[in-house]
Amino acid sequence: MEKEEVLNEAVYSPFVLEFLAVAQKFCLFIEEVEKYNKEQIFDYMHKALPLLYVRGSVLPAVIPDNFDANEKYVTEEQWQNTFNTIRQILLKEDEFWFLENDNPLNEAVKGSFADSLTDIYQDMKDFIILYQKPLRDAKKIAVWEILELFKAHWGFRVVNLLKVMHYNLYSENHHRGAMDIQGI
Repeated sequence: MEKEEVLNEAVYSPFVLEFLAVAQKFCLFIEEVEKYNKEQIFDYMHKALPLLYVRGSVLPAVIPDNFDANEKYVTEEQWQNTFNTIRQILLKEDEFWFLENDNPLNEAVKGSFADSLTDIYQDMKDFIILYQKPLRDAKKIAVWEILELFKAHWGFRVVNLLKVMHYNLYSENHHRGAMDIQGI
């Protein structure tokens, strides 16, 4: 395959590269989250999560030729350490309530910012590491899987978090223009 053909492939499209950049910044923030207080975390997430969602929604559909290159990189121990760090910073502001669309009882479900952010982080970090492999098959699988996970997993988590943050930022019951952390 010629160089021009390779560069025209979907895995090298601006949509993928822009998503990769946003995902890398998100992961770096999460990996350094202990440097920030809860207000800084909510402020960053209020700005970063919409970008992640929009960039995820425009990823190209890619069909991998070979699924053997698929790997997971974030270990259970790394996930747990990240979760515990975020939860310890957020304390009581970690929990929120939301409705799931597929819940037949239509009852509120308790959510956790730490759990949701760590799940999103895991999907992003696995994507980044796999995408950075030199094999085109690895890049195809990375793009295919992150789009599938967007549809079924991390996209929902972003929407749930944004809904709570939006309400707390812009609701008439809260101070306009500043995140009311106590209400989260």
